[in-house]
Amino acid sequence: MSEAITQDSREGGLEAPTRHAIPWQDPAWLDADAIDAELRRVFDICHGCRRCFNLCDTFPRLFELIDASKSGELESVNSEDFKPVTDACTLCDMCFMTKCPYVPPHEFNVDFPHLMLRVRAAEFARGERSLVDKQLAETDRNGRLAGKMHGLVNWATKENNALTRPLMQAVTGIDRHAHVPRFEGKTLEQQAAAAPDGRDAKAPAAARKAAIYATCFANFNDSAIGMASRGVLEKNGVQTRVEYPGCCGMPKLENGDMAAVAAAAQAVAAHFGPLIDEGYDVVALTPSCALMLKSEWPLILPDDAAVKKLAEATYDITEYVVDIARDEGLAQGLKPLEGGVAMHLSCHSRAQNMGAKGAEMLRLIPETPVTVIERCSGHGGKWGMMKKNFKTALKVGKPAARAAAKAIDTGGAAYLVSECPLAAAHLVQGMQRLENGKSKTPERAPHPIQLMAKAYGLDPRTGDT
Repeated sequence: MSEAITQDSREGGLEAPTRHAIPWQDPAWLDADAIDAELRRVFDICHGCRRCFNLCDTFPRLFELIDASKSGELESVNSEDFKPVTDACTLCDMCFMTKCPYVPPHEFNVDFPHLMLRVRAAEFARGERSLVDKQLAETDRNGRLAGKMHGLVNWATKENNALTRPLMQAVTGIDRHAHVPRFEGKTLEQQAAAAPDGRDAKAPAAARKAAIYATCFANFNDSAIGMASRGVLEKNGVQTRVEYPGCCGMPKLENGDMAAVAAAAQAVAAHFGPLIDEGYDVVALTPSCALMLKSEWPLILPDDAAVKKLAEATYDITEYVVDIARDEGLAQGLKPLEGGVAMHLSCHSRAQNMGAKGAEMLRLIPETPVTVIERCSGHGGKWGMMKKNFKTALKVGKPAARAAAKAIDTGGAAYLVSECPLAAAHLVQGMQRLENGKSKTPERAPHPIQLMAKAYGLDPRTGDT
């Protein structure tokens, strides 16, 4: 074992994990030799620890690579063989948040996800990111174009379309069996602007104002998340407005396109800044976007005051409802939901380090038991849709699928929900492939805020009574 592991150093600690600013504009951060040296340092630590062996496919690939080498140690592994390991990371942050005992402030200073991000950024700078990866990350353009012909697009991308999906797989590399998000003809912004104001000015949280950050997914693909959120907040007296200045840049972060992510951060922060000054809280509808606003952007632009202000004003939607319940108390009118709820906690919900707010929110619904599933769905953004990864993504998500099937088939849960829409769809696909989970597998798993709307007697699709 290496000196890094055997030295007299305390494992873990009681301090909260911290993260360092990302020096993406420093040429040394992209230096190939420096990256290789850091990969070897961190991989050697991981090889001696192995606590993350069951989190995702990254670590089994690493450990198998080392174990199969001539010496059984990292020193006999060629650096050219690292790519399958680094490609398997989905930047879920679970190793950093839940497993690794060597995260900062520990002297080993291991931040595995941000090291993988560094690798991706260097690849992007060298022009090694594929055209398909780049085009799939253009979520705003794709959403606007697909929305104009959503009927045709949704027909062509159905998993059972034997005509178009094989062709789509050949051209884009997206597995023909993987779920692809549907598109809507009207954006969330458009629907919210046309919907009547349903705010109850006498409700407990009437002093609050919330700017709902639509996110690209809720704006173009699933407006029901945003409309249900708007309905629940207005039921509780919150003055709302739906805003969509642009994508948070998570798909481009996955590509390592740091400059584009920084530009997105500056544009969105500039948009929300005046609203924050007017007393608005910013409420993000999907956990990946909330994580970007709260955590990743301030590390990418640590000296940007507008980005810092936005981070401090941002809530995840479930976190915000729980905050209302704690501070003002929720509006009356919640009714029990028949049957319990199986609640999947997505990785990026957990990575926000805010607690299980989705489950906490659902437990506010009277007489509605909640079963929590704290396992990765395996999807990992667009990573899990690709032909080269889809089977692996299903394998990684199988424990979560089994837990969901158990909660529904034998535990009596009537609903399956997840805060991450992509994880939700992938989880359903995983359940459909289980030996004993098909009979009661739901057609879809909504966002928990939609069940909150339902418990209030609101339409979970529109937020209206």
